[in-house]
Order: sequence, then structure tokens, then C-alpha cells
Amino acid sequence: MNTLSYKTISANSDTVQKDWVVIDAQGQVLGRLASKIASVIRGKHKTNFTPHVDCGDNVIVINADKVRLTGKKLTDKVYVRHTGYPGGQRFATPRLLLEKRPERLVEMAVKGMLPKNRLGRKMYGNLHVYAGEQHPHAAQQPKEIQL
Repeated sequence: MNTLSYKTISANSDTVQKDWVVIDAQGQVLGRLASKIASVIRGKHKTNFTPHVDCGDNVIVINADKVRLTGKKLTDKVYVRHTGYPGGQRFATPRLLLEKRPERLVEMAVKGMLPKNRLGRKMYGNLHVYAGEQHPHAAQQPKEIQL
């Protein structure tokens, strides 16, 4: 019998092809940028996407200090963290984070869009965020992509 046979190809850590990409965050809206970055880190743009395998690309984000927030989020949004000590609740606004450590704003937005498990923590390691134009990953020959 001569019939076509289609097989579902499942990626694994040996067959996965991980690339390096550069994304310029200048003038981009933070949430929309973060969702696209999370999708690339997860590998959802690839034809052999497998949910339980880290098949996404390594992402370099430049100009994180020039990211945009819409509405009054710059002053009204509050990030809450806890030091672990009694009375150790700390609050920060995006404006404060942009002044102190602008990379952290993009990192937090992307991390919140990744899976909350071991694989998500491993994928988060594939994100590299820099405030300026320069990055130390030129040896990986990253491709620039437009979002």
C-alpha cells in the first residue's frame, strides 16, 4: 500500500537549533515588546516547537533604557518585592527602576510571561538585556530582527 505517512517531529535537546537574535527596544511599548521576546525565547516561532523542550533562541535586548510605557504606568504602576525579613516589603515604580537599573524593567516583564517552572527558569537564562547600544555577544554573530 502506497500512502503518505506524516510523522509528528518532536524536538529534543540534541536536535534543537538555537540562534542568537538582537532586538532593539528603542521606542517600543514595554508589554508588547516583552510578549514578543517571550515568544522568541520559548521558540513558538519555530516549526518544530515542543512545549517541554527549551527550543527557543538566545535574545539580546539593546536600548532597554529607551522603552516606552503607555498611560500613567510610569508613575502609578507599583512593583512589590519582599526581602524575607519582617517588615521587608519594598515598593518601586517603573520611573525609579528606569533611573536605577533600566534592564530590570524589561527582565521582569519577560520573566512574568515565561512558564513558572524549571523550564521557564532555564529559558530566562537565554535573555540578555543591556541599557545601551553595546553588547558583549558579537562573537555569537546575532541576527537583528524587527518586531
